[in-house]
Amino acid sequence: MRRLTAAEFRKLVTIRLGLWILLASVAWAAGYTALALTYGSRAGGLTPPLTSAAGQHALFAIGAGGAGPLAAVLGAAAVAGEFRHRTAATTFLVTPRRGQVMGAQLITYLVAGIVLALACTAVSLAITLPWLHARGVAISLTGHGNLAVLGGIIVSAAVLGAAGAGLGALAGGQLTAVASLLIYLYVAEPVVSHITALNAWTPYLPGVAADGLTQAAQAGVRLLAPWLGGVVLAAWAAALAAAGTVRTLRRDLT
Repeated sequence: MRRLTAAEFRKLVTIRLGLWILLASVAWAAGYTALALTYGSRAGGLTPPLTSAAGQHALFAIGAGGAGPLAAVLGAAAVAGEFRHRTAATTFLVTPRRGQVMGAQLITYLVAGIVLALACTAVSLAITLPWLHARGVAISLTGHGNLAVLGGIIVSAAVLGAAGAGLGALAGGQLTAVASLLIYLYVAEPVVSHITALNAWTPYLPGVAADGLTQAAQAGVRLLAPWLGGVVLAAWAAALAAAGTVRTLRRDLT
């Protein structure tokens, strides 16, 4: 299993997709952190005041929170791409135990999610700390529960990376996997989660559960407690991973 995982990591670092996703994550973190700092510093802004715990939670969740969706895109595109380009056939000829290969891929993109989250967090902090210090706003990473929010971002990105790998194996087609993921996360779920009549169960949707874990509060959207959001998100990821594994075991590669 260790050799399989090492081989999957070598694949990841030798394709351009991983680098592009990393660069996109860093750009996301820089841009959204700057926006959150700009508008959070204004009276009546879209986010709570940055002197409050809620404001600081929103700042970190918005700035570094892009790592999760991008980790999911990376996992989905990379795993589905193996079937699209027929490289999966070679992999399974070398290692006929498809379940172990799928397990190695899940571990690889879980770790990739952690790397993306750490990169986004580092960029967000590098912008936030001097910006707020220059404006006389005291901020402590260990105060106001900020450390828990940053930890939640890392966990969320890791879980979403594995979930993306499961989706990629389940969908098979690279374009189908990525397009369906983006449409769901940025179109379908935001619309559904803002329907007041559905507030009883929308917190259990994958994206909203991830927001609960990171405490990325949105107006009009009810969030779960962080621990429960993490459990629900992990359950969704496990379901996708299991479905993707079953699909991989049964897939005809000829």
